[in-house]
Amino acid sequence: MNLSTQHTTAAALSVTGLGKAFGDTVVLDGIDLEVPAGTVFALLGPNGAGKTTAVRILSTLITADRGTACIGGYDLNREPDQIRSVIGVTGQFSAVDNLLTGEENLILMADLHHLGRAEGRRRAAELLDRFELAGPARKMAATYSGGMRRRLDLAMTLVGEPRIIFLDEPTTGLDPRGRRDMWQIIRDLVAGGVTIFLTTQYLEEADQLADRIAVLDHGQLVAQGTPAELKRLIPGGHISLRFADAAGLDAAARLLGELGDGARDDAALTLRVPGDGSVAGLRALLNQLDSVSNAGGPAALADLSVHTPDLDDVFLALTGQPQPETGRPQPASEREVLR
Repeated sequence: MNLSTQHTTAAALSVTGLGKAFGDTVVLDGIDLEVPAGTVFALLGPNGAGKTTAVRILSTLITADRGTACIGGYDLNREPDQIRSVIGVTGQFSAVDNLLTGEENLILMADLHHLGRAEGRRRAAELLDRFELAGPARKMAATYSGGMRRRLDLAMTLVGEPRIIFLDEPTTGLDPRGRRDMWQIIRDLVAGGVTIFLTTQYLEEADQLADRIAVLDHGQLVAQGTPAELKRLIPGGHISLRFADAAGLDAAARLLGELGDGARDDAALTLRVPGDGSVAGLRALLNQLDSVSNAGGPAALADLSVHTPDLDDVFLALTGQPQPETGRPQPASEREVLR
């Protein structure tokens, strides 16, 4: 997994049958989610899939039409005020006030949380230092770079020390360095026990950070699992074998002929065979090659590499495929790609 910390199995967030429509447009069509505490959960989907609507409902900004949710131990329908006391939200658009300095933005948030003058300034100083903003703390936020503004925005979210943070596309517009800086901040938060509910269109971001991922398309969840589990759903994984000589390639081709997909390269002495990248599958393949060598055959393997589908493949395969009659997305179990 991408995060090395040990996580509790208690659910920080549990959702059942969540639904929302705007007029005749169904935005969320009865989704079910469970997010263990102290983990990163990523919600993926194309534009208009319902990601931001889900975040707005779960962060109590709008109400659902149906369904239930428990967030931080509180019921979404009956205890929204208690939920607001344990969550933080950082959206696609910054909440930073450009007319205030970085320090003043944080002190304003401390005042809104009723921290008191001394405690508010202490908390602001602590967060400025933590997010490497102490130097420009007294400069107007309008002068900050995109990465600095994102760090300040997240620091403002952390003033109230939330246990659950909703990050709605938090790295949009950042350059690669700024994005990786934000990834490290997220890892550090999770290491401290915070739960992150992340929406993103950067699939590498989800792959790097998420313990579990759900794919949302046209308001329906079409797949859930760890990054590795989702990748295994998609065909196309293979193992590339390189042999020491042509005789070894010929022997392996005869042995594995029924498995081969036609990708034999005599010049490179390579043969490609289907494989899911699992330890068991790789061991079985190596045992087959060893059986030829032990019997006096020439199938001497020089090198191998495992190639598995990435989240881009998963995303493209699972989203944007309407049913012919209804125009609604097919459940993941019905799609050919998952057979």
